Amino acid sequence: MWQDPIVAETRALRDEYARQFNYSIDDIFEDLMTKQAAHPERVISLPPRKPAASTVAAQQTHKPDRLLASRR
Repeated sequence: MWQDPIVAETRALRDEYARQFNYSIDDIFEDLMTKQAAHPERVISLPPRKPAASTVAAQQTHKPDRLLASRR
């Protein structure tokens, strides 16, 4: 089976990084938060966006005129 070399390299790097912390998710999280705190200029904070109206919900409640005409 063909394997993408970029994906393989990314997975190997991820495994190497996790192995440094004995695969402890808490220790990995702490390390990442420490790195983030060291460079606050790299953290992007965007204002919250208003949720858009769901078109799916609108389509489910909307009955096209052609269906109404055929029922009359």
